[in-house]
Amino acid sequence: MPYFQNENVKLYYEDVGEGEPIIANHGLMEDGTYWSETGVTTKLAEKYRMISIDMRAHGRTIVDGKPFGFDADTMAADFDALADFLEIDRFHLLTHATGGMVGVRYAMTRSECLISLMLTDTGSATIPDFYIDDANRPEPSEKMNAAWTKWISTGSFDDVIKEMRRQPGEFLFKMDEHPNSEEMWKIYEGFIKRIDPQEIIRFRSVFYSDLDPKVEELRQIKCPTLILIGEFDIVFLKPSEIMANEIPDVRHVIIDGVGHMTAIEAPERTSKEILDFLETVNQTGKAN
Repeated sequence: MPYFQNENVKLYYEDVGEGEPIIANHGLMEDGTYWSETGVTTKLAEKYRMISIDMRAHGRTIVDGKPFGFDADTMAADFDALADFLEIDRFHLLTHATGGMVGVRYAMTRSECLISLMLTDTGSATIPDFYIDDANRPEPSEKMNAAWTKWISTGSFDDVIKEMRRQPGEFLFKMDEHPNSEEMWKIYEGFIKRIDPQEIIRFRSVFYSDLDPKVEELRQIKCPTLILIGEFDIVFLKPSEIMANEIPDVRHVIIDGVGHMTAIEAPERTSKEILDFLETVNQTGKAN
């Protein structure tokens, strides 16, 4: 299992395929298998070198004490550190959800390092507008709070999964409605098995802190950018539209019938849109 030591962090990554490098991250309570277990990595690795990381506080990455670095800027710097370690000058950056918040912040100041930027189901503020309205802000049920307490104290996550299935919420409801939902839940349960719940609590308390979508900074992104989002990703439809309106060279794709978990719900369509975009970038140097 490949690890890269970056100061007090052992960053886990998987590295498959040959060609132009793609560094990929993922969303909250996921890990790099968001791309591999859905088959997206296999498709991309036919033409590209696919390097998927587990972000800080997620998966198999280990943060050994303070500073935890659970902020967008520090996590963005992990891209540079890994690229230096692997002797990569420029790369494509593929992101999802919380990882996209990190990726777009990176591109605001470091787009000269990027061949392209791919933002799936995400926004440029670390608190989406959706949650500014208290009515949309989810309050954990008593059962969910009890399940988290049990998870922290005993390591048993069965009750957490049970409650997520009972109330899949705005991020998982379309996945839950899918005809193949059982297979999809197995992938998601794999993410949960590899999580330290105390790390996730600490991460959430630090990371989601900035309401500013940074419009002026979006206008400074110089690389071709793909914004890919599910039709029913109700949290990120508006934030993705803001990014699509402000990033100069952008392709904006909405996948019909899909929610927040695009790579899980529609892996073939997700792979196709990514590969079509990359082919255009390679041929023209532009997003379209």
